[in-house]
Amino acid sequence: MQRCFQLATLGAGQVAPNPMVGAVLVFRDRIIGEGYHKKYGGPHAEVNCIKSVSADDQPFISQSTLYVSLEPCAHFGKTPPCTDLIIVNKIPSVVIACRDGYEEVNGRGIEKLRDAGIEVTLGILEIEAGNLNKRFFTFHRQQRPYIILKWAQSIDGLIARYDQKRIYISNDYTNRLVHKWRSREAGILVGTNTALNDDPELTVRLWTGNDPLRLVIDRKLKLKSTLRIFDGKAKTIVFNELKQEDGADTSFYKLDFTKNILSQLLQVLYQLKILSVIVEGGSILLQSFIEEGLWDEARVITNELPIGIGMEIGQGVMAPGLKNEVLLREEKLFTDTISYYLKKAN
Repeated sequence: MQRCFQLATLGAGQVAPNPMVGAVLVFRDRIIGEGYHKKYGGPHAEVNCIKSVSADDQPFISQSTLYVSLEPCAHFGKTPPCTDLIIVNKIPSVVIACRDGYEEVNGRGIEKLRDAGIEVTLGILEIEAGNLNKRFFTFHRQQRPYIILKWAQSIDGLIARYDQKRIYISNDYTNRLVHKWRSREAGILVGTNTALNDDPELTVRLWTGNDPLRLVIDRKLKLKSTLRIFDGKAKTIVFNELKQEDGADTSFYKLDFTKNILSQLLQVLYQLKILSVIVEGGSILLQSFIEEGLWDEARVITNELPIGIGMEIGQGVMAPGLKNEVLLREEKLFTDTISYYLKKAN
């Protein structure tokens, strides 16, 4: 099952809104087939696993055990049901890490396999499997994207300059890691001031993988089209109170700014099947998510130098303050310390 997880992670950033899934076929303690879900709309892990079996080993498929990190699907979606493939190949035993929380599957795949006389073992490394697809499960259980908060701060707790001129707090190595993080998420969100003052591109140009959907809050539509978030390199959605329009490169969604906009925004993203969002600023927007309890993870990058001394830019804007957080781990990357937090409820 651990091997299933390893394979599944190879699909990170490529399969959303589907979950990451890995599968391993074993005959007499020997792996004869492996596969994972590589791309949304493409063959599932079980299909790729069975296809990978060599001609010499194909006679053993009907005597093997299939290990899979998530319950096989039993419905027609982008691809046929994986349960049918397992049944047709007469695989006698299937070991599953956890149920699929998607309503079209949730228990139906297991039931279909058992009705076909297949022995099903459920719950092997179930917690690890849930963590592997935490975005997928949060999306379906809470009907919102999985939210990751990210910011960089100086050791004296500052996140930006008071004069709003752009500064670079984290080092080049951490910046590359941040782009890797972006490649794993479906969307990336910033506020008006961050888009205006920093003019970020919000792509994965320092890494390989898909660019996330760029999301920006611009209540009065004051952001100029010359900003890099409108350069067409990735699609951008603008949340505002004036305009509703769907475009090829830029779309506009109206929100009621007299009410809580975060819950409205997340509902739009849920309807668009955006499984996860990394929120990158500014401080007010990040703090709003914290105050509303609408976050799952936080990744805080702290540079070892104080802004006021080491970077010589004077006083700045205070970084957000987490609530109900649990420190998961920390890692050092040259001048930066990266702290990974979970919300206590998670």
